[in-house]
Amino acid sequence: MDLLKLKYFQTVARTEHMTKAALELHIAQPALSVMIARLEEDLGVPLFDRIGRQIRLNLFGKAFLKHVDKALGALEEGRREIEDLAGLERGSIMLATTTLIRVADILGPFISLRPDVNFRITQAIAEDAMVNLLEKGEIDFCFATSAIERPGICTFPLETEEIVLAVPSTHRLSGRHSIHLSEVANDPFINLKSGYSFRKITDEFCSKAGFIPNIVCEGDEPAAISCMVRAGLGVAFLPAASKREMPPLHLIHIEEPVCQWTPYLVWLERHYLSLAAQSFRDFIMEHYGQTPIR
Repeated sequence: MDLLKLKYFQTVARTEHMTKAALELHIAQPALSVMIARLEEDLGVPLFDRIGRQIRLNLFGKAFLKHVDKALGALEEGRREIEDLAGLERGSIMLATTTLIRVADILGPFISLRPDVNFRITQAIAEDAMVNLLEKGEIDFCFATSAIERPGICTFPLETEEIVLAVPSTHRLSGRHSIHLSEVANDPFINLKSGYSFRKITDEFCSKAGFIPNIVCEGDEPAAISCMVRAGLGVAFLPAASKREMPPLHLIHIEEPVCQWTPYLVWLERHYLSLAAQSFRDFIMEHYGQTPIR
């Protein structure tokens, strides 16, 4: 079976859109359609349900995709292992994260030491999506906002960071240094959309304080939250590192409940890690000085 057909099928299965897949693969859409049709002919079954111009992966396609992901993932691992055996330590490290800002602080020191290493970074909304990428072999590591307890998953805790409340300069509590979270139970909140890990964590903080937050603005851009707070639209949870922003925000310590998070470096135990990826993991472990959790 032609490996190129498998790669094309994997891309079409992921996008469930012929035109998008063709653009991503840099081939003509009619040629891609022919390749998929030939693959289906080889297998003797349709892999997609076609409704008008839309396509959806069917039962046969979903079953076949699992094996295609494993096969192509194993070949990619083999390629990277051969590169290492040949002494090609330089390479790409593939990461996934829900928040790009936090990752920048972690990557900076490593890149300054190893400018020869390249990173490919994917932003994902949910941690389940990142774990799925790990298990398919599409990434080496992901940064999660909590420990992931699954067989074969290794997690390494990074530095625990306080979560604070950002308020506009005109807010009634702007002169306070600390509060109980229940004091803003009736305030309008700005946050990420449901599905983001940070949203899940902060919703739990509010639940512990005995209220459901009144979300007046929710979006996909973490960096935009600060702008909305400055505009006076509402209050928001932010990592304490936000105090470095220019212009600075008014950040208030939350006494009760305890509001903090611990990001984790996560990888798949059986996934082959290149020398570059191993050096990155070793750097993280040395920097944070702890033992990975299995």
